[in-house]
Amino acid sequence: MKSKVTLVLAILIAVCFCFPGASTAKTKFITLASGSPGGVYYPLGGGMAVVIQKTVDGVRCAAESTGASVENTRLISNRDSDMGMVMGSTSYKSREGSKPFVKKHDVLAMFQMYPAPMHIVTTTKTGIKTLEDLRGKKVSIDRPGSGGAVMARAILKAAGFDLEKDLELAGLSVSESVAAMKDGIVDAIFLNFAYPAAAIMDLGSTREIELIPLDENLISKIIDEAPYYVKITIPGGTYKGIDKDILCLGDSNVMVVHKDMDEDLVYKCVKALFENIDTGKYALVNIHPIANQFTPENAVNSPIPLHPGSIKYFKERGAIK
Repeated sequence: MKSKVTLVLAILIAVCFCFPGASTAKTKFITLASGSPGGVYYPLGGGMAVVIQKTVDGVRCAAESTGASVENTRLISNRDSDMGMVMGSTSYKSREGSKPFVKKHDVLAMFQMYPAPMHIVTTTKTGIKTLEDLRGKKVSIDRPGSGGAVMARAILKAAGFDLEKDLELAGLSVSESVAAMKDGIVDAIFLNFAYPAAAIMDLGSTREIELIPLDENLISKIIDEAPYYVKITIPGGTYKGIDKDILCLGDSNVMVVHKDMDEDLVYKCVKALFENIDTGKYALVNIHPIANQFTPENAVNSPIPLHPGSIKYFKERGAIK
């Protein structure tokens, strides 16, 4: 009898060593497309990947640095990534198949994350005070294809600029834009992300910065044509040397997935993220304070429809009736 038990144990051990997954559920590997270093997407996306990795059983999650909104939408639509951080306007246009997209993309929202203003940044050295002062200047508007670049172009066109003649535009990433501003290579930069932004705080630590406000009528004109944009004010005191409120055009930011992503997986990921906003060792507010805006009430205000897995979770939380 003892020899039979020993034989059975030996066989079980051999099976476990030869087939490691035989005694455990199959691990699901997923990726989260974030953004480039210097903006909010990059660290926040990394933090969200950690939450999912550490708290959702059977799921391994890795964040990847990307060109942000437009690229992330295409990655999700092509099933090259599983979830991605995307500007609200970009997600809206992707489903419509309107520029910068040439076809409709099958994406749905996990949840709205937060709204973010377009920072138009210069230094006191340039003498630039208004949007009109940008005429004839060198301006970086973020990487080509990014949601930030699309938004920057919308602002400049609405203000009457001929983008081919009136400006010298550069398509630099966030970190490249800040470096170019420090070196005097560009006169102003457009950066679209939540405040306080690390990249602008970095620039303000070595340069006297200026934030260029937008005219309320200009903002209303843009929103009339593009209702997915919003009016946002950056409070005075947010950045060193900027004591007055700055009126900006803003955009929402949405976590998107493919419409066919497994409903239970979406539910578990959303649940994990919203249970780790401000508590626990993986709390997202420790990554970036903007996570304080992650509330069920804000989350359901998405410019595109929510995924069924998300709807299930937010119904449980009472944010959807």
